[in-house]
Amino acid sequence: MARQTPSPDLPDDRVAQIQQEWRRERPDLDPGPQGVIGRLHRIALILTERLVAVYADFGLSEGEFDVLATLRRAGAPYERAAGELADHTLVTTGGLTKRVDRLEARGLVERRAEASDARKRLVRLTPSGRELIDRAIAAHLQNEHRILAELGEDDTRALEPLLTRWLRVLDGD
Repeated sequence: MARQTPSPDLPDDRVAQIQQEWRRERPDLDPGPQGVIGRLHRIALILTERLVAVYADFGLSEGEFDVLATLRRAGAPYERAAGELADHTLVTTGGLTKRVDRLEARGLVERRAEASDARKRLVRLTPSGRELIDRAIAAHLQNEHRILAELGEDDTRALEPLLTRWLRVLDGD
């Protein structure tokens, strides 16, 4: 059963309280955008907390999960060039190196030189890494289904195209 959406007028809606305080303190300003952006920001924080809890069940940080999932999605042989991996995980190559170092130390990934260019490094899932990410992604997707069930199927279906369109606008595509 879907949860009832609280009214913005309820006292436990922190964003509405913030807007009300700004209207009182600065009536010359319109805090209206906070109704969307403030709530999305709070939602992002709550979602991150709920997602990270599942990653932790598998001994992974959010970034480590992202690296393993990106390699797994590549398909056999479950490897990507380091630069490509950085692009797919949206982190700098320096940040990626730290993540890969930790995963390599745990035996979840391995690095190797590309055959055509020894300067180019490839990162590949090990069998242990593949087994771990397969279990972790199943739990992650189950968690996402559970989170969205709280919103309800109709609202979830309505929200996805709006978020897709807004993301395109913000990304500049």
